[in-house]
Amino acid sequence: MEKSSKIYIAGHRGMVGSAIVRKLQVAGYTNLVLKTHQELDLLNQTEVRKFFEKEKPEYVVVAAARVGGIAANMEKPAEFLFENLQIQNNIIWSAHEAVVTKLLFLGSSCIYPRECFQPMKEEYFMTGPVEPTNEGYAIAKIAGIELCRSISAEFNQDFISCLPTNIYGENDNFDPESSHVVPALIRKIHDAKVNQQNELVVWGTGKARREFMHVDDLAEACLFLLENFSARNQKVPFVNIGTGEDVSIKELVEKLSKVIGYEGKIMWDHSKPDGMPRKLLEVSKLSKLGWKYKTNLDDGLSLIYQWYLENIYGK
Repeated sequence: MEKSSKIYIAGHRGMVGSAIVRKLQVAGYTNLVLKTHQELDLLNQTEVRKFFEKEKPEYVVVAAARVGGIAANMEKPAEFLFENLQIQNNIIWSAHEAVVTKLLFLGSSCIYPRECFQPMKEEYFMTGPVEPTNEGYAIAKIAGIELCRSISAEFNQDFISCLPTNIYGENDNFDPESSHVVPALIRKIHDAKVNQQNELVVWGTGKARREFMHVDDLAEACLFLLENFSARNQKVPFVNIGTGEDVSIKELVEKLSKVIGYEGKIMWDHSKPDGMPRKLLEVSKLSKLGWKYKTNLDDGLSLIYQWYLENIYGK
């Protein structure tokens, strides 16, 4: 990419999209196309097609999606499936019709089978049923990855996908009804500390293991792939993005309790689901391309808690 290349970032206000914008700006890219929901409704096929016809971006990053934690996914599977299919189909197909130079679609590690061998390699994609608690979201992401792969194969266009692990960081969603595990636990543990609760109840058994990456590292990896990875001549035109390291949810709660300064007792609600038993990405493909994450989990959790205090708490 040239520093003046026209780059459209869909979902630029979200946690991942905003981090990608920051990373592109720091790297010196000056021609970024950013549209709010009011300016461009990504659920509207006609609007999206007209946008591509008018703007003619050279590069596209699809970071727009409806996202949420286990509770939100279980409560509204139809909305997660429909809206994500609609958003990604509109963007990817319009980008194809506009013959953009390159497109990067952000999938998710949740597309791998629930009982997947660990760590999860790219070739394990679609080798078994996905985790039921996020099935709608996962199926939509699988469809997006397959659409990009099919366009690359049929039309020789450079449409690539990446599969990020669990992401946290600046501009994360701290809504107690729809947030992912790190922001949900930060809010819950912080509130317990402020309210001087002696006990705190957390969903599940604490035994499930998860991998976590700071959003700034994901943004850097996305820019790296845009500059260094091509779908052409690739049997599997997508790449895992992760740290290659995981912790149990129990360990995560202990780390966050230490960062936040909560000393109460943690109680586990075994009636609530754990989700997948383990979800760890195998990242040797990305490592061989020449990229590795920088932010360790302890430092990253301290950073996001400080951001929460400065931008969310009490507002």
